[in-house]
Amino acid sequence: MKVAFIGLGVMGFPMAGHLAKAGHEVRVFNRSPDKARRWVEAHGGRAGATAAEAAAGCEVAALCVGNDDDVLQVLDQVLPALAPGGIVVDHTTTSARLAREAAAQARALDRWFVDAPVSGGQAGAENGQLTIMLGGDETPVGRVTPVIDAYAKAIKRIGGPGAGQLAKMVNQICIAGTLQGLAEAVHFAKSAEVDVEAVFEAISKGAAQSWQMDNRWGAMVENRFDFGFAVDWMRKDLGLVLDEARANGAHLGLTALVDQFYSEVQAMGGRRWDTSSLAARLEDRRKPKRL
Repeated sequence: MKVAFIGLGVMGFPMAGHLAKAGHEVRVFNRSPDKARRWVEAHGGRAGATAAEAAAGCEVAALCVGNDDDVLQVLDQVLPALAPGGIVVDHTTTSARLAREAAAQARALDRWFVDAPVSGGQAGAENGQLTIMLGGDETPVGRVTPVIDAYAKAIKRIGGPGAGQLAKMVNQICIAGTLQGLAEAVHFAKSAEVDVEAVFEAISKGAAQSWQMDNRWGAMVENRFDFGFAVDWMRKDLGLVLDEARANGAHLGLTALVDQFYSEVQAMGGRRWDTSSLAARLEDRRKPKRL
């Protein structure tokens, strides 16, 4: 297919690359033209001077930008430029409200909008192993699934417009709680002066096992956080979660507490640290305080 990819950050750059490798005719756009130029040098295709130019006549436009406002700005350019019946697939994590409004905006122009947030992080994007949660009508979801399969290990339609974003919120709630538990476990083991490596080798084979444990306990022990999904982005996501919870009446005490802990990590200078840096906050509390 003719596919536009808008947003070439740490996720979008490799995702667009997988589309090119799968044989699609890919045009790209990024607000920083240098990234688009580097992508074309690496993968071929061509770059548009604007998002509208990249999307002109395309059957699919995939977005991977920053937040609700960014998506709205891009939609105003991309929707009219797409071929009639074209589909916008939004991989940005946004509010469910935005996804529902965007779907209505697209239908008014004889286009489609599918919210398709992802889980799997930068490594998942680079390896083509993302989990993608879809919200949208069955017709566009069926048409776009073979395209986004280029960078996915699992694709699941959750429901109508906005449902993909709600699923991503559930994902972030689970991750936040798991990371805080893991950070406290590492903190406890170090305070107790046991063999931390032996402990986690043992418990990672039991009921406590998780992806976060398998991939993040070592970084927590070493206080190494200059990689992965940034705290700033996690706080954005948790803000969306907590806003939605206020609207639907859900009680998310732990999630709200972990969001507060991440604000403390930001104050420590960890805005771009990986989300596992919850452990750094606990290590900071271990330090003796001057009187």
